[in-house]
Amino acid sequence: MTADMLSPRSDRFRLHPVAPRLAPMFCFALLTVSCALASFALACATPFAAFAVVAAAMLPLRPALLVVAGAWLVNQSIGFGVLHYPVDGSTIAWGFVIGAAALLATAAASTILRMLPQGRTPLMLAIAFVAAYAVYELALLAATPFLGGEGAFTAAIVTRIGLTSAVWLAGLVAVCEIVRLVDPFGRAMRNA
Repeated sequence: MTADMLSPRSDRFRLHPVAPRLAPMFCFALLTVSCALASFALACATPFAAFAVVAAAMLPLRPALLVVAGAWLVNQSIGFGVLHYPVDGSTIAWGFVIGAAALLATAAASTILRMLPQGRTPLMLAIAFVAAYAVYELALLAATPFLGGEGAFTAAIVTRIGLTSAVWLAGLVAVCEIVRLVDPFGRAMRNA
């Protein structure tokens, strides 16, 4: 990654693949497409913690929450509409718990990124990811007394999903860097 995209700016955002005015739409498109791919590839292991960090690194909290909620809606639409998740109370409840956990992870990532110093963005993104993933998993775990599924929280499963999410985060940051380098929106000429 080059230093331009990951270097500190006067704002608090860590990722700058497009002009600030295009960031919400770019982030929404990036996470929506990524969520669709992840939903087909991973089904219930969609890397929402990685999505939370990318959204928090690019956007203020409210738009970041909206983008992650949009990604969650894509995930649920694919799950119920294409992958034929069972339409029962437990599955629907787990869907809402996953959505709430993704939003909590986004809020955690945003808070962490605001608190951490500018500079060393890869390290700061990694710290935000660890916090977001921990919040996400703890929120899911908190629902197990009511919805069941404790068996999905073994160290091996949580570690595997965490590593998969970390790889997705690295891939999303790489996509942001490629977009910044290619500059498809002519940001270099129009960006102030």
